[in-house]
Amino acid sequence: MIASLYFLLIPLLGSIWIAQWTYMPLTLNVVWGGILFLIGWRHRQKHFTAVHKIILICFVLFSLILIYLNFKSFLGVDAGVALLTTCLFAKSLESKNTRDFLIIFNFGLFVSASLFLHSQSFLMLCMVLICLVFCFIGLYRIQTKNFKSEKTDQISLQHDIRHVLKLLMVAIPFFITLFIFFPRLPPLWHVPISANHAITGMSDQMSPGDIAQLSQSSALAFRVIGDLSQLPQPDHMYWRAMILDNYDGRVWTRSSHNQRPVDYHVPEIAGVKYQYLPATKDQPWIMSLESSISDDTAYQTYIDGSIKRKHLVQNNQPVTLYWLRFQKSIVDTNKQDLQQSLQINTGQEPKTQALAQQILKQSDADPARYVKNILDWYRQQDFIYTLSPEQLNGNRTDQFLFQTRNGFCEHYASSFVLLMRYAGIPARVVIGYQGGQLAPDAQSLEVRQLDAHAWAEVLIDDSWHRIDPTAAIAPARLEHGMQYYLQEDRRIWGSEQHLFWKQQNFHLIQSFRVWSDYLQYQWQSKVIGYNVDQQKSFFSKLGIRSVYSAIVIMLLSICGLVIVYGIYVAYKRRGQSSFIEYQISRFQRKMSPSMKKQKSETFKVWMLRLSAHANNKQPFTDVTKLYAKIHFLEQYSDKDYIKFKQLLKDCSFELNSVENTCHHK
Repeated sequence: MIASLYFLLIPLLGSIWIAQWTYMPLTLNVVWGGILFLIGWRHRQKHFTAVHKIILICFVLFSLILIYLNFKSFLGVDAGVALLTTCLFAKSLESKNTRDFLIIFNFGLFVSASLFLHSQSFLMLCMVLICLVFCFIGLYRIQTKNFKSEKTDQISLQHDIRHVLKLLMVAIPFFITLFIFFPRLPPLWHVPISANHAITGMSDQMSPGDIAQLSQSSALAFRVIGDLSQLPQPDHMYWRAMILDNYDGRVWTRSSHNQRPVDYHVPEIAGVKYQYLPATKDQPWIMSLESSISDDTAYQTYIDGSIKRKHLVQNNQPVTLYWLRFQKSIVDTNKQDLQQSLQINTGQEPKTQALAQQILKQSDADPARYVKNILDWYRQQDFIYTLSPEQLNGNRTDQFLFQTRNGFCEHYASSFVLLMRYAGIPARVVIGYQGGQLAPDAQSLEVRQLDAHAWAEVLIDDSWHRIDPTAAIAPARLEHGMQYYLQEDRRIWGSEQHLFWKQQNFHLIQSFRVWSDYLQYQWQSKVIGYNVDQQKSFFSKLGIRSVYSAIVIMLLSICGLVIVYGIYVAYKRRGQSSFIEYQISRFQRKMSPSMKKQKSETFKVWMLRLSAHANNKQPFTDVTKLYAKIHFLEQYSDKDYIKFKQLLKDCSFELNSVENTCHHK
């Protein structure tokens, strides 16, 4: 029995360890992995006793020190879950009997549930379910050990999983009913949110190669929900993150002027309403269409039109935005803004400055003609749009425009803005995402990291205009999206080495990500996002107008489920009980009244009393265990019915043999 429980303990601890791998420091993961290896080795060597106290104490103290050094506390989400996991591993080291395993599997249920404090994603749900199944199987084995003979002590894992899943299937309808109808209450306490995790996605600065590196990932960046027919066409679908107007010769950053908060009020005619749902809760910036605002007080709008979350959140929730498509740009323009958008370093990029003055002279100092001529110049040169641009040093823009001539969107946006500024035209870089793809259900738009993009804004006639120099180099990138461009243009991958495998891996990963992200979205929107408002909306569709009505329906539904389940069990046991009772009735038909089963006797007590009159007691013991297996555990098959019938015949034979012997004497 202990060996079979150890066999379940190892995958339970392994699942909990894997689920926390990305949330815990490497040193702590290594320590837990070492303990898991030790438990597995002891199971292989059949050492089912507690480890030495010194090993246990050293593990606990070392783990506590690591937790405190990394989290500076034993409280909070990460430190708290790490402490619980350490306690679970420590208890596993000293387990030696079924009582210890009973505590471990019950405690494992609690630790498994605490994993949701790290993340409430669909992947974490799968990991938690795996942990719960192993806990339930362990508890099931402990509770049924008294019904097993020594020969059947180690039941197959598949057999146990089947019976545990049957029990869980009974609970699922009750769980769904409570989830839908139970009133949504505010949390009783506030869960502290960790700010230590690295953020994957758009940054608040840009240097050559940053967006190219980001665009090699097909991970989901965010999702847009709403009436997609009201949104711009894909080639005009620019999702702004922020404006970068400060350049030091290498990196573009936000100026302090653009970081000033402003308050915009949603007008009565707000234009197009849509929702933005980030892929992760760690990304604070909101990617929105130009001239979009939010009426949610949890988000702050800045003078450059960027929108940012004020505080960290525990889980993702859609952000409602309003696209003022018929309104003038909400981005403020003043003298300070214009001065910042003209900032240059005259001591750098001499070739770029000379080119700007040459084309400006050809354009008769007309800004609109100058922009057109610059874009024509890009088209006439042999520029290459690639994810693997060459390294730039020194006068980076000069090198890019006149030597390497291969780069990604940030190279073209940066060089274009500098060409504008060298001609005395205010310009700035805008970073965000461009395009998007329909989700499998065509009800939402998926924007991925590979859609990360940079473009320019130029001030012409006292109004900011979006100019995307990438369109002059790779128009298919904007018309069909980055995914199409990656599939069709071989040059974007850079080196021809292993090109086939790069493309094939991209296709496979992309297909997998599309469907996994879709499942994540359904889980996030239908389950995690099932809040008070969604519950009220669902109730209104059912015609439920009050909480009391919902509670009554919930109670009636639970009662109905209990009745249905009772009828099902009774119907299922009817055939089983009728067969067993019929065989027992035949068995005691010719017995004397004193030998027959009394009303106060259980089957086990009756068989024990009959075995006292037999020389061979084994058939009575075997039929008692088989009866318990069929009647209580419901672990039976057609062969068990045949065996039960045969064992009763053997018992009858033993009793008759003793009776005939007595008569003969």
